[in-house]
Amino acid sequence: MKRSIPELQTLAQPLVMVTAYDYPGGRHAEAAGVDVILVGDSLGNVVLGYDSTAPVTLGDMIHHARAVRRGAPQTFMVVDLPFGTYHTGVQDAMRNAVKVIQDTGADAIKMEGATPEILEVVQTLTRNGIPVMGHVGLMPQTATAQGGLRVQGKDDASARLTLDGALALEAAGAFSVVLEAIPARLARLISDRLAIPTIGIGAGLHCDGQVLVTHDLLGLYEGEDKKIAKRYAELGRAAREAIEAYAAEVRTRAFPTKENAFVMKDDVLDKLY
Repeated sequence: MKRSIPELQTLAQPLVMVTAYDYPGGRHAEAAGVDVILVGDSLGNVVLGYDSTAPVTLGDMIHHARAVRRGAPQTFMVVDLPFGTYHTGVQDAMRNAVKVIQDTGADAIKMEGATPEILEVVQTLTRNGIPVMGHVGLMPQTATAQGGLRVQGKDDASARLTLDGALALEAAGAFSVVLEAIPARLARLISDRLAIPTIGIGAGLHCDGQVLVTHDLLGLYEGEDKKIAKRYAELGRAAREAIEAYAAEVRTRAFPTKENAFVMKDDVLDKLY
């Protein structure tokens, strides 16, 4: 049964959120019983092979979110609005958010940042019935302006900006806020100050929930250990070894065997000679 926003905001245990980008990803996440699936624009890095999230388009997000929804029809699904789709004014943001909701069956959208312009967008969307998840701390879409993919909130100005941004997003109507790559003590302070759930990634234990990129937790890419993630499996290595074993059997004619082949009657074959 899909959780509602009030249920997500009052769970007695930490929220579990994972990313998914396709039908099997959605199926696995729903079968595992996660609370929220995020169709993140991180698909640019882990699925499409870009070196950042900036090239991801609205069409990309809709295409992948549709597949996830088919795999996870009963899980609360949040879809990232990609870079440039909510930065050019409230009307553009509203149009793009409505398109995502209508075309994918998403339950909410997510946006990065807490500038006055983005806060105005959050207010407008929530006032018109579109739930918004906020995002402060490290913001991958604009990481270059933040000095690269590095921890935020370690100095006075950055810590204050992160705290104030989270508070402002709550005041604007966001139902939850992602805290990415900030010191654990700052994340705990923000979580204590907000009435809405915080979801951490690289933000320590004391957030109201946690999110990980599925490719990171499954170890789908060998040798890509990240401080903000934990590898719960090594599927990348298992996949490579399986393909190597297949290739070896093909080259030695060990595969396919009779069990993998179909048969026909002798008299049918004889007529072909």
